[in-house]
Amino acid sequence: MSNLAMLLTDSAARHADRTALKLDDIALPYAVVEEATVRVAGLLQAKGIGEGDRVGIMLPNVPYFAFCFYAVLRLGAEVVPMNPLLKEREVAFHLGDPRAKLLLAWHQFAEAAEPGAQEAGAECLLVERGPFEEMMGAAEPAREIVDRDSSDTAVLLYTSGTTGTPKGAQLTHGNLRAATDISVELVHPGPETVTFGGLPLFHVFGLTSGLNTAFAVGGCLTLLPRFDPGKALEIIERDRVTTFLGVPTMYAALLNHPEREKYDVSTLDLCVSGGAAMPVEIMRGFEEAFDCTVLEGYGLSESTAIASFNRPDRERKPGSIGQPVGDMEMKLLDEDGNEVAHGEVGEIAVRGPTVMSGYWKREDATAETLDADGWLRTGDMGTVDDDGYFFVVDRKKEMIIRGGFNVYPREIEEALYEHDAVREVAVIGVPDPSLGEEVAAAIALRSGAEVTEDELRDFAKSRVAAYKYPRRIWFVEELPKGPTGKILKRAIEIPAEIAPS
Repeated sequence: MSNLAMLLTDSAARHADRTALKLDDIALPYAVVEEATVRVAGLLQAKGIGEGDRVGIMLPNVPYFAFCFYAVLRLGAEVVPMNPLLKEREVAFHLGDPRAKLLLAWHQFAEAAEPGAQEAGAECLLVERGPFEEMMGAAEPAREIVDRDSSDTAVLLYTSGTTGTPKGAQLTHGNLRAATDISVELVHPGPETVTFGGLPLFHVFGLTSGLNTAFAVGGCLTLLPRFDPGKALEIIERDRVTTFLGVPTMYAALLNHPEREKYDVSTLDLCVSGGAAMPVEIMRGFEEAFDCTVLEGYGLSESTAIASFNRPDRERKPGSIGQPVGDMEMKLLDEDGNEVAHGEVGEIAVRGPTVMSGYWKREDATAETLDADGWLRTGDMGTVDDDGYFFVVDRKKEMIIRGGFNVYPREIEEALYEHDAVREVAVIGVPDPSLGEEVAAAIALRSGAEVTEDELRDFAKSRVAAYKYPRRIWFVEELPKGPTGKILKRAIEIPAEIAPS
């Protein structure tokens, strides 16, 4: 039986009375979560959902997400996780492209969910506390778990579409199980583990390292529907959180919270960072302030959020994404697909049990990304050292070519993060008539900090080569972020004086 729904069923049998999910004053034991799941499965079955069908789940981090996720899988159907903030036309695409039959949507987002589902020809079932329990109670429980092969698709995860229309990465039951097993093997969580659930569950990092890993060992996942650093600190203290999962902007927000020191965060043992490169200064500052270890991992949607990791029992190199984990393999390639010479920058390629089977109905895109031998080209540029530790230099698409020289934004960002006044920074390339591109930096300052553009320019200039430092700098209140808190460079508004047309 390869159906991922067994994660919950097995833990419910072993840890029936242990708390599986928390949301503020709600604490649900495994037995209750399992019973809720079979009820939701029955409800969906009555709506005609069965093996091979696709169901959209458009829910925030609330317990219903787990009920719905495992219920869909239980029936042998496929989950299409969706950001609750999607607009009507985006909802229609996410349901229409995979020909989903039904959408489970949080009631507060009905305005976009209902017309979007209608346009896609899918039924929309609103999830609201009270009415949804009534529907669950009236449903005939579906206790049977449909057998699935490890190669069958479990989740159809749409990539963010930084280049054109989003593509649906087909993640199999085997992919998700392998990613969960790797997470368990790496950090050895157990029934006593309390994991902070602030990463969106509709995103593969939160789904794999948060929900599936907690449920695999009978641990507790304490949920936060919308990330807020003050509320996060409150939850860590209240629920005695042992494992924190986050993206770098979450760590920066906790570190810079003005009342951080009044919270007892002494139970924190392990912190895992992913989704984007963690600036070394933020990592150092966080570890010092919170007295815990931050381990950085690397993966992408197409590799079920995991490929490499800094192992707790080995040397940790700040700035590194670690070494390949489990049965994963990694190498660096040039434009022609040949391995680069040692010490050179190349595109990171990964292969192994977490790599997707392909993009839904996009053979062209699959062929571009996934070769015949199963190597996935990530679009990330990196290096590897003599010990086999990989380092991300930057996104291939984000590399700036200034007057013929390659500039990797991450290096410049690392330098600027060393300045005490800098809270967040994003380095991007802007058009330049003589150089092709010029290096530019959008910077958000710490509360109360004062510094001039010239001072920051000089600061960077003293730390990086002359062709790399940002000639153009401007200040912002906040940098735009995606659903996981990752800085969205493509959404940064560039002032007219920075890149005159």
